[in-house]
Amino acid sequence: MYLKVKLPWNVIIPAENLDQKGLILQRSIIIRLLDDFACRKATKDLGYYLAVSSLECIGEGKVRQYSGDVLFPVVFNGVTFKLFRGEILEGVVHKVLKHGVFLRCGPVENVYLSHLKMPDYKYVPGENPVFMNDKLSKIGKDVSARFIVIGTKRLEADREFQVLVSLEGDFLGPIS
Repeated sequence: MYLKVKLPWNVIIPAENLDQKGLILQRSIIIRLLDDFACRKATKDLGYYLAVSSLECIGEGKVRQYSGDVLFPVVFNGVTFKLFRGEILEGVVHKVLKHGVFLRCGPVENVYLSHLKMPDYKYVPGENPVFMNDKLSKIGKDVSARFIVIGTKRLEADREFQVLVSLEGDFLGPIS
């Protein structure tokens, strides 16, 4: 689910980027904010950071004692992407294993669909392994599938989420 959020942030501007003209300073703050925002991948509460939509305000700068850099508190609006339990989403399979498949869904790379959560699907090994059911419906690499989220887990070290999903429910499975 996409969320609109209002976030406080601290932006540090190196002393050499400071100028008396306010426009150049504001531009430096925005560029630095966008760079910092892009480096910070995800948080447990808000999910994946996607975009800065607008800058609300820039606070008064405070000079850092030893470096001479200036710290500006800013408040901005942004968009994040977070998966919730029970949510129905679509993803694309990027890896097929004997015990399940991995899908991509938006910025999330680690969406796991276990073979135990694919009712009526059986693993078919080969050069291009797939899961197939009696109606010849296939789940393989580059196939889009609709699924329901069972649970999420945040990996602090990687700043990523792992997601467990299922096809158990109405209108879930491969999308043609």
